[in-house]
Amino acid sequence: MFKKILIANRGEIAVRIIRTCRELGIETVALYDESDMDSLHVRQADYCVRLPSPETFLDVTTIVQIALAYQVDAVHPGYGFLAESATFARQLTEAGILFIGPPAEVITAVRAKVKVLDAVRAAGFPTVTHSPECLDVHDLATIQANALQLGYPVVVKSCKGGRGRGERLVRQPEQLETAVQRASAEAKAVFGSNQIYLEHAMLPAHQIGVQLLGDQHGHLIHLGDRDGSIIVGNQKIIEEAPSPILNESQREEILATALAIGRMFNYQNVGTVEFLLDRNGNFFFSEIKARIQVEHSLTEMVTGIDLVRQQILIAAGEPLPWTQEEVPFHGWAMMCRLNAQDPWQNFLPSPGRLKDVRIPSGPQVRVDRYVYTGCRVPPNYDPLVAKVTTWGRNREICLSRMKNALADFLLVGTPTNLPVMQRVMHTSAFARAHYNTDFFTKPLGNGADSEVQLRDLAVITAVHFARRHHMFNPTTPARLQSGWHQDSRRLPQ
Repeated sequence: MFKKILIANRGEIAVRIIRTCRELGIETVALYDESDMDSLHVRQADYCVRLPSPETFLDVTTIVQIALAYQVDAVHPGYGFLAESATFARQLTEAGILFIGPPAEVITAVRAKVKVLDAVRAAGFPTVTHSPECLDVHDLATIQANALQLGYPVVVKSCKGGRGRGERLVRQPEQLETAVQRASAEAKAVFGSNQIYLEHAMLPAHQIGVQLLGDQHGHLIHLGDRDGSIIVGNQKIIEEAPSPILNESQREEILATALAIGRMFNYQNVGTVEFLLDRNGNFFFSEIKARIQVEHSLTEMVTGIDLVRQQILIAAGEPLPWTQEEVPFHGWAMMCRLNAQDPWQNFLPSPGRLKDVRIPSGPQVRVDRYVYTGCRVPPNYDPLVAKVTTWGRNREICLSRMKNALADFLLVGTPTNLPVMQRVMHTSAFARAHYNTDFFTKPLGNGADSEVQLRDLAVITAVHFARRHHMFNPTTPARLQSGWHQDSRRLPQ
């Protein structure tokens, strides 16, 4: 087993990895820059290395040098951009350090997105409709021709992208050129390549992810499905497992398809096969995410399997301890992603100091976070500050626990999307699982409000109105204005 692991990521996932490493008796080395030194992962790691800038988190050479200097056995990339960098995995291997993730050749294969789609389609599985190859961003005529052939709306995607970076939805032809320029520029900055491809946008749809787990001995299993259809800015902010939209026959077929696709690429370690489900219940393969994801807590709650632990054991050469039939599935899980974003300013990132943080607790409530009272949210990273995951033996109980957990959560000091999460949980559409990727394109409906809630809202509104209009004017009582009480307390001269 490993003695020391470097974590090439930050924030809540770094805290998550540190806790599992502690259980395994493994020392950890954390990375941070000046703006992020308040983060909980810096306080919990055994060793900390300060980076000169946030961009250094993407500097493969520097991180490999740090790993060598601290004599680590392995590097865990979290779910950062280096998690899907074949170059990073290869350089670590050449330096004699294990990469906790898929082998470099697997990462290379699954990140060639157009080739993956072609291979999956050739194997007889349905895929999303896309342009036949990666496109030169300077050849606008070819891009326009492909868009017309696919039919609007289309999505501009980075050939090497992920996490919504280098991705733009285009509804009308006149929007295409601007979208291509912006998507390619972002892709170049983040992934080092400005190549893009086009995909016909399936609107509305459900995003279904199937969690895979494979060892180095040829064993591959799935750990169920997740539904991540509630999206803001290309980012899934509410997810649940299992998907409430799938019936049993659909679920069996989509899980079997995910396993077959994973075997096509000899997939190892943790990864997710993603699908889009249309309004008619047909599913289409979209891509493979070759890393652990933010929403892995859902899978851990419904299976009881520690995915980070399994990543480490697989990297160490251990075989999977379960067959597919032995994987336990229990109950329902939901996750809300809490971001430092201002929902009243179009979810603009809002870094700053959190003056007061209160973490919810209770039966089957899990909070992954890096923040605490007085902690700063840095401006240079993803705005995720915490994620709340709840479990119940059915969806109704799980939802009730999520409502209570979000009501107990307190984040004061900088705007967050917590009020939006609280409101979504009380909408009748979410309660009935009547949602899809168009959820936030329409006004949020209101749930059923009790008389007590309406009374409290009326009081809050009245107090807020009064304070805004300066109706509270503090005065000094007349009996304290004469000065006699001050004279009586004077010491003799």
